[in-house]
Amino acid sequence: MKVVKSGMLTTVQDLGRFGYQKHGVIASGVMDPEAHRIANLLVGNNSNSPTLEITLVGPELEFQEDALISICGGNSSPMIDGSPVGLWRPIYIKAGSELRFGNIKEGCRSYLAVAGGYAVPEIMNSTSTYLRAGIGGYEGRALQKNDLLSTLEMSEFSSSMLKELKEYAGNVNWKAMDWYVATEFIPKHADSNQIRVMKGREFDWFTKESQTALVSEAFSVDTKSDRMGYRLKGVPLKTANKQNMISEAVAFGTVQVPSEGNPIVLLADRQTTGGYPKIAQVASVDLPKMAQLKPGEKIKFTMISHEDAQQLFLERERLIQQLAQGIKLKYR
Repeated sequence: MKVVKSGMLTTVQDLGRFGYQKHGVIASGVMDPEAHRIANLLVGNNSNSPTLEITLVGPELEFQEDALISICGGNSSPMIDGSPVGLWRPIYIKAGSELRFGNIKEGCRSYLAVAGGYAVPEIMNSTSTYLRAGIGGYEGRALQKNDLLSTLEMSEFSSSMLKELKEYAGNVNWKAMDWYVATEFIPKHADSNQIRVMKGREFDWFTKESQTALVSEAFSVDTKSDRMGYRLKGVPLKTANKQNMISEAVAFGTVQVPSEGNPIVLLADRQTTGGYPKIAQVASVDLPKMAQLKPGEKIKFTMISHEDAQQLFLERERLIQQLAQGIKLKYR
């Protein structure tokens, strides 16, 4: 696969680099783990196979070999040789064809999986790109024009899908499966302004007014946001008293509040520790919604219990397992 145009920010990512945060190495990984996992399921890969994470403006890619691909997440107007192509389904693309992404219509990030996965080296047990350190992914950086990406050998399951689609395609340059992921499995980006959170470790440090504002006022995503964290603008959140705290571990979705009062939601490229009070923690089930927010969009937080967050997480995992079984049944 040759990169004809790189897009705004296209990187190789997997589910993250874990076990090294004690050494100061961030987890990194995909921003939207749900779209990434489903994209891999659709082409017969394991869930941790690397995908291309495409942000806002996508790349143009020339396929030099026949391939089985899928595109999930935000709708970035994908086209193959000028023809629009659907998301959330397996797609055969013929050697010599060009996949082009345009401006994103819905969401913020798309994920491109290819059967077999991208052939990039593992660094500390992960293929994810850690941009600031220049490690992982494709030479530790975002894709650039004329880069060449190879793929690994695909599974027997993937080969059977590719063979079927090639037969359906005949002489045309690409063919999508006539089935796709059902709507109940697809996160609704239109609902992404409602983000469910739990009380953070320092929630009680904040004034009653700030605790109420967290769940009653809207916050907008600042243009300074990135993969490290979303900076939010809105009613300033204040602690009741000035207190010093020792830096401690943070997680994907931790909501920190610096002294000026504008919260920051920590994301995939978050630091390993943080020294700001943590007013909330985004429920895991809503992390994909956070990942698909664009600068300028508004969100509102809804408070839920840890028990509710656990049940929501288990329900999502059940749906993904159900989807995986459904895909396998198509080829038995």
